[in-house]
Amino acid sequence: VITSRQGPHLRLAGGGAGIINFCANNYLGLSSHPEVIRAAVEALEKFGAGLSSVRFICGTQSIHKDLEEKIARFHQREDAILYASCFDANAGIFEALLTPEDAVLSDELNHASIIDGIRLCKANKYRYKHMDMQDLEAKLKEAQKHRLRLVATDGAFSMDGDIAPLREICQLAQKYDALVFIDECHATGFLGPNGRGTDELLGVMDKVTIINSTLGKALGGAAGGYTTGPKPLIDLLRQRSRPYLFSNSLPPAVVGCASKALDLLMESNAIAQSMAAKTQRFRSKMTAAGFTISGKDHPICPVMLGDARLASVMAEDMLNRGIYVIGFSYPVVPKGKARIRVQISAVHSDEDIDRCVEAFTEVGRKHGALP
Repeated sequence: VITSRQGPHLRLAGGGAGIINFCANNYLGLSSHPEVIRAAVEALEKFGAGLSSVRFICGTQSIHKDLEEKIARFHQREDAILYASCFDANAGIFEALLTPEDAVLSDELNHASIIDGIRLCKANKYRYKHMDMQDLEAKLKEAQKHRLRLVATDGAFSMDGDIAPLREICQLAQKYDALVFIDECHATGFLGPNGRGTDELLGVMDKVTIINSTLGKALGGAAGGYTTGPKPLIDLLRQRSRPYLFSNSLPPAVVGCASKALDLLMESNAIAQSMAAKTQRFRSKMTAAGFTISGKDHPICPVMLGDARLASVMAEDMLNRGIYVIGFSYPVVPKGKARIRVQISAVHSDEDIDRCVEAFTEVGRKHGALP
């Protein structure tokens, strides 16, 4: 239990002070940024605590429309629609867009919210092997009999820190006349030259049709999600998407946070760029120490250990050394793939990162994870 703000350094209930936090999705450190907090306070004072209503009745304020316009501009898309969370955005899109005549093709390691959203729709469902383009092509060939084909993938996969091969996915989608949907929760704000995500990173911004992402990670860390893409799609979602129609509007303070976070990103790419060097520092030092780090060039750095008990006791020992990390094991990850997931933030100092590596090395030797 945390008794301080979210950030690189925490206080925990029970007297834990000076803890270095390596397990939050606070990629850019904006959840405690003074300008972001000030924007939230100003929105709270001007627009109130909440709307007590859904959007289409009397829950739309000028700040909601402004933020949707800003999100669309950031992603270089036509329009955007806000949700209470990206889980809601994923729950709302497939049912509204796809009919029993259509097909959706989903990576087997997609986030639970994508899986749940696909379950809600009546489209024909195909699951392809993780980032396996041969299998995706085979499934696309099989799905040619359907009216519409939608390929759905995480842009960056949160458990493994790997990045979808979007160039190849978009090429196959073009070849087989399919649309591409990506969930960018673990990419928006820090992947790509300007932090616009995996489609910018891989040079396919004009090939990806639909982006769902969150305001609750890099973009201020509060709450909220969105869909951005073609205006006719957004118009359809406003009329048909159940989580949008039946959920209260985002609170003004949350809107203020996210709007300021986007301002900071669009003013300068310095914050987004700061992630790469810090991520590389941690990954290279951990690899040199003898650990296996999954994924590539992503601030999600899973330290692969295999054994569930080992991951648990090592994480506990790390906390005793002032480093807050979490062990993951089955059913969150496959059996035999237990890990400690480390997440690097732009506000970690080099000293923070080096302390984390030193603690891992000590604990790894103690428990036999290192020779």
